[in-house]
Amino acid sequence: MAFHYVCTRDEARELIGRHREFWVSNCGCREQRGQCARSRIDVCLAFRREAAGSGSGTRQVTPAAVEEILGEAEEKHLVSRPFRNEANRTETDGICFCCDDCCDYFLHPENRCDQGDLIERTDADACTSCGDCVEVCYFGARQKPAYELVIDRERCYGCGLCVDVCPADCIEMAPRG
Repeated sequence: MAFHYVCTRDEARELIGRHREFWVSNCGCREQRGQCARSRIDVCLAFRREAAGSGSGTRQVTPAAVEEILGEAEEKHLVSRPFRNEANRTETDGICFCCDDCCDYFLHPENRCDQGDLIERTDADACTSCGDCVEVCYFGARQKPAYELVIDRERCYGCGLCVDVCPADCIEMAPRG
């Protein structure tokens, strides 16, 4: 069981809804790499002060500030990557909101995280192969080498970003079987 795992933004909202207090810190990856081309730096959310992310600037925030982070994650197409408690991996201590520009996982895929409980399901008959989903699939599960979309479900981590951008509304997230 890896330290991080992937979930959809709706699943992230459910995790957040179980808590009353929140802390935010700067993303350690963004601090190391410098200016992020995709989003702001303070996007590591913790449910306990002791569980704050790997970056600096930890501060307690309001639920309204958490909503702002979720809005940033949606607008900037950030992947929700909850992190587990170091001592008890069955507990989730917070959520990192990651991108392909800075996140160590995407820059160094050997640093594995666990796939989420959900997986994409695309209605091939309704899909227009526009390719919009390819741009936000940082895991490389969706590719368009020629005219048709090719999906490698083994590479789908269950973030749901493809659902967000699909103009044909032909993708849904389903339980991983």
